Amino acid sequence: MAISTSSTISSAPVTTQSIDVSSIVSQLMTVESQPVTLLQQQEAGYQTQLTALGTVKGALTAFQTAVQGLTSASQYQSLNAASSSTAVGASAASGAALGNYTVSVSALAQAQSVVAAGQTSETTAIGSGATTTLSFTFGTISGGTLSNGTYTGATFTPNGSGTKTVTINSSNNSLQGIADAINAANIGVSASIVNDGSSAPYRLVLTGPTGVSNSMDIAVSGDATISNLLSENPAGTQSLTQTTAAQSAQMTVNGITVTQNSNTVVNAVQGVTFNLNAVTSTPATVSVTSNTSGITSAVNTFVNAYNSLNTAIQGVASYDSSTTTAGILMGDPMVNAIETQMHAALNNAITGTTSTYSTLDAIGVTFQQDGSLAVDNTKLNTAISTNASDIASLFANVGKATDSLVNYTSAGPNTLPGSYAVNLTQVATQGNLTGSATAGLTITQGSNDTLDLTVDGVATTVVVPPGTYTAASLATELQSLINSTSGLSAAGQSVSVTQNSGVLSITTNNYGSASSVAVTGGDGSTGLLGSAPVQTNGLDVAGTINGAAATGSGQYLTSTTGNSSGLMVQVTGGTTGSRGTVSYSQGYAVSLSNIATSLLDPTSGPIAAETNGINTDVTNINNQITQWQSRLANIQQALTAQYAALNTMLGTMSQTSSFLTQQLAQLVR
Repeated sequence: MAISTSSTISSAPVTTQSIDVSSIVSQLMTVESQPVTLLQQQEAGYQTQLTALGTVKGALTAFQTAVQGLTSASQYQSLNAASSSTAVGASAASGAALGNYTVSVSALAQAQSVVAAGQTSETTAIGSGATTTLSFTFGTISGGTLSNGTYTGATFTPNGSGTKTVTINSSNNSLQGIADAINAANIGVSASIVNDGSSAPYRLVLTGPTGVSNSMDIAVSGDATISNLLSENPAGTQSLTQTTAAQSAQMTVNGITVTQNSNTVVNAVQGVTFNLNAVTSTPATVSVTSNTSGITSAVNTFVNAYNSLNTAIQGVASYDSSTTTAGILMGDPMVNAIETQMHAALNNAITGTTSTYSTLDAIGVTFQQDGSLAVDNTKLNTAISTNASDIASLFANVGKATDSLVNYTSAGPNTLPGSYAVNLTQVATQGNLTGSATAGLTITQGSNDTLDLTVDGVATTVVVPPGTYTAASLATELQSLINSTSGLSAAGQSVSVTQNSGVLSITTNNYGSASSVAVTGGDGSTGLLGSAPVQTNGLDVAGTINGAAATGSGQYLTSTTGNSSGLMVQVTGGTTGSRGTVSYSQGYAVSLSNIATSLLDPTSGPIAAETNGINTDVTNINNQITQWQSRLANIQQALTAQYAALNTMLGTMSQTSSFLTQQLAQLVR
C-alpha cells in the first residue's frame, strides 16, 4: 500500500515597506529649528520696543513743537484796547500802560484838495509836449484870507519833507496822462479827473496828504500852458482852486491837547494807537487791559501739550491693572529718566526772575495723581488780574534791566538764568559831519546846489532847490533831501541835520564804528559845510557783562563767556561806569523745549542711543538667524538623504523578502 504525503507552505501577501521621509524630516527639523524660533521671538520683542520708542519720540516731538510756540514773552503780555465810542477806535501794543484814557475829538485830519480849470477832453495833448517838471512842496498856509478857493496875502512855510517832482512830456501831456504820471510817482498826491457836466467838463483834482502842514505848493517849469494850468503858490500865483483845506486832527487825551496830521494817532500815548473816525459829542473812554483770553489760552496750550506727552509715555511704560498688563517700556531706565527730568523741571522754581510768580502752582497749575497737569481757573484768573505781565516769566525767556537806558535784547543757548552786572567803558556814538563855516543861505541852480555824501557806506547825491533859506529851513530841507534818496531809503538808513549858529551838522541815525558821514564832492559842499568839515566816525559800545569783557556792535553789548554767554543788551544812552544789572530767566516752556531738544538729538540723545542699541541687537539676531538657517539647510539635506537611503534599503529588503518567500513556495511544491 502506497502512502502519499503532501505539505503546503502558505504566506500572506507581501507589502512593500516604505517610510514618509518628508514627514519624518519635517518633524526632526521642527526640533532642530527651535533656536531660530527663539531668536525670531526675541526679534519680535525688540521690534515692539522700537515701535514704543517711536511713540515716545513722536509724542516728544509734538510736545516740543507746541511749547516752542509758547516761548515768546509778547504773547503773555499782549493787551486789549476797547473804546466806549465808535468815534474813536484803539489798539494797544505790548508795553502800553494799563488804564483808562478819556478822549475827545474836536476835528478830524483831512487833506487839501485843489481843482484845475476844466478841459474839453481828457486825452487831447495840453501844450507843446516840451519836457516839463512839476515840483510839489508840502507845508503850512498861514495868514491872509481865503475867498472862492484862492488865498490872498497868505504865507507858505515848507514842512521840511523836501520837494517831490513829476516829469511831463509829449508821452503824457494829456489831462489823463498828467493824472497817471502824478499817481505813478508815489509822492503822496493822488490825482483824479472829475466830469462836472459843463462845456469844458474835465477837471483835474489833486489831493495831498492829510494834515495842516501838508498843503501843496506846485511849481511848474517847462511848458507855459501846463504852467498856467497847474501852478499853485498859496503866497503868490494860484492857477488851481482849493475845494478842501488841509486840516490836522485835534483831540485831547486825559485833558492834554494833541494835534496830529493823521487820523491814526500813534504817539499820543506810548504803545496805544487811536483811530479817529468822527468828532465826539461826548468824551470817549478807551480802556487798555491785559489780554486775559490770550494768556489763558497759552497756559492751557502748555498744559494740554504736557498731558498729551504724559499720556503717550504712560501708554507704553505703565501697568494697566484693569488688564493686568504692563507696557512694553515699563521699567525702561531711559523712559523713566525722561519722566523724572520733566517732573523735576516743572517742580523747580524759575531762577533769575524778578517776577511775582516763580512756580506753576502760583498761577493754579499743579500735578495730579496720574502725573498729568491740571489748571485751577479761579487761581489762574486771580493771577492774571493781579499781575498779568509777570506770567510771561513762567513760560518764556524774560530779561529785565534796572537801568532805564539799558534794554534786554536776547539770550543765547548757553545763557544761564541769573542777574548780571553791566559796566560800560564806552557809550555808543553816531557818525557825524560838522561844517567848518556857516552855511551859505542862498542856493543857485547849477552853481552851488549839489552835495555828494557817503552815509554809512552808501553814496548819495542831493540837489538843493534854488532859493534863499534860513539856517533852520536849510537844515530841514537838506535832511529831507538826503533821507529821500533811493540809496539810503533802500538801505533803511537816515540822517538828522541840525544847525548851530548857522553851522550845519549831519548825523547818521545809526550807531557804532560802521556809522559815518563823509562829504565826497558837489558844487555846493563848500558853501554848505565849509572847506574843512570835521568828520567824526561813530564808536561801538564797550564794557563788561558779569565782570567779563563783552563784544560791542553799535548800541548792542553781547557777553561771550561765563554763565552770561550769549546775553545781549542794548544801551541807548547814559554814561560810562556801572549801569546796574540785567536779570535773565528761562520759563518752563523754554527749559522743557531745551530738554526735548537734548532728548531728541539724533546723535547724542538717549532715545537715539537706545534705538540704535536695539537696532544693533536686531541686526545681530538676524545674522544669527541667517547662520542658523544655513546650518539647518545642511541638516535638512543630511536628514533627507539619510532617511531616503533608509527608505531605499527598506524597499530593497522588502523585495528580497518577497523573492525568498516565492522561492520557498516553489521548493515546497
